Parts: sequence; C-alpha cells; structure tokens
Amino acid sequence: MELKLLSTTYSILLALLIPINTLAASNSVTITTDSQYRYIESNGIPDHSTGQFPNSGNPNAISAQNHKFRVPLNPVKTNRASTVRLPGVAINGIPMEPGTAEFWNRDRASGWNIQAFAQGTNLGIDSNNAHVQPNGTYHYHGSPTGLLQKTNDSLVGWAADGFEIHYIGSQVKSSYQLKSGTRPSGPGGRYDGTYDQDWEYVAGLGSLDQCNGGQLDGNYVYFITDSYPFIQRCVFGTPDQSFNKRGGPGGAGGPGMRRDMRGGRPPPRRGEGDRPPPPRPRY
Repeated sequence: MELKLLSTTYSILLALLIPINTLAASNSVTITTDSQYRYIESNGIPDHSTGQFPNSGNPNAISAQNHKFRVPLNPVKTNRASTVRLPGVAINGIPMEPGTAEFWNRDRASGWNIQAFAQGTNLGIDSNNAHVQPNGTYHYHGSPTGLLQKTNDSLVGWAADGFEIHYIGSQVKSSYQLKSGTRPSGPGGRYDGTYDQDWEYVAGLGSLDQCNGGQLDGNYVYFITDSYPFIQRCVFGTPDQSFNKRGGPGGAGGPGMRRDMRGGRPPPRRGEGDRPPPPRPRY
C-alpha cells in the first residue's frame, strides 16, 4: 500500500491481484480532509486477492462501485448507542457490513437474523471474511485478512461516526456471550450462535463496550474482534448520513445460494488460509 500525503489529501492507488477472478478495474481510493470532515471515495475493488466469486454460497460477481463516505474529523462520543447497518469503511475503501440479509425460514419478520459465520451456513465468505452483494459490492463481515497483511498499523478504517476502527487481535476481548437456555420462538432449540439474537452483551465481561469500543493511546476507538460481534453493530457518536443504506444488510442473495439453518457455534473466522499475526499495536 502506498500512502502519499499531499496537504490534507491522501491518495491510495493500489494494484489488485485476484488470481481466480479477473476484474476490469484495480483498487482506487482517495481520502481527503477539510476542516470538518474526512471523505473516503472508492471504486469498491479490493486491494488484495479474494476468493472465487461467484461461488456455491454466493452467486454474485465483484464489480466496480461508486462509494462516497464522509466522517467527522472530531467525533463526539455520547452515552447512547445507535445501531447501524453499515458501521464503517476500511482504509482501502471497502465497506464494513457485519449483518446479513438471511433469516430463519427466509422470514425477515421472524426477527431471527442468521449470523454470517454460523456453522452450517454457507454465504460464500472468503478468506478475507468478505463476500459480494447482488449489486456487486464486496464488503467485510469480519477482520479483513488481506488488508491486514498489507499494513504494519492497527488502523483498519473509520466508523460511521468518525471514530477509528482498529484490529489488535487478542489484546482486546469482546463483552458478548451466548445466551443460556433455549430460543422462545422461531427456530427454537438452544442458543448456539447461529443467529445474532443468540448473543447478549454483558458489561465488564470483556475489555470492550457494547459497540466493541475501548481506549487506544488515550483515544476512544472501535475494535474488530475475532469473536462476536466481529465488527461493531452500533456506534456511540452520530453516524454520518453517507452511511445510510437503503434496504436491508447485504447477504449472498439471488438463486444458487445454499444454506443449512441447523447452525452451530460460529468459528472465530471463516475462509481459507491462516490468520496473519496481529498488526503492531499503537501503544
């Protein structure tokens, strides 16, 4: 990754190498700032190799997009968490979207939202913990492995409210755990991690708050973790309107997707290959 500082303009033009998929475009992302905001614009093409798309669990091909995000340079933390579908964007311009469009019995009204990394569920997620929406948008559901391998910094991106998003591996711990007992409706059975609703936040259980936030170098930031919720599902600042997503969260979508709703406890990550060592923390 080449990062050039031109006044308050950061230009990142990264070559794309996808050994299986052949794309007409390469990664292009421009990050600029003014006195109030940081602007992230990209074509949505990843700067690292990806899995095969389409695949058996995801019938969609990666295509260039016109992503335009804006975040405040000086975010303000409040005492109220706001749930967001699109909680952040990576430094390479790829959106972070941990939720899925998949529900028990394909019934959104059931309220039982299938977790992206649930065992027995095939959403075609690659070794970067990412897959593709029906409109061709490549997006991360967990730690962006390929991106982490390209940087020595823990900074991964920015949240919708402007706070930084970092990955430092096991040095932080999520405060979510599986609920005990059985589900009162829908799929029934014991809580096993198949659904987002199988998890609960317990203050003080880990080192992070309910939005996977904590302190780094004396600053409040969000962390990507190796366990649920992986990428935060909420923010404590005010999310910028540029992150407002029309419709539901991005899933595999379309014909050809294969799912097994039996589920099981989700693994820390999904995909081929080994996790790279955690990036060097900044404290």
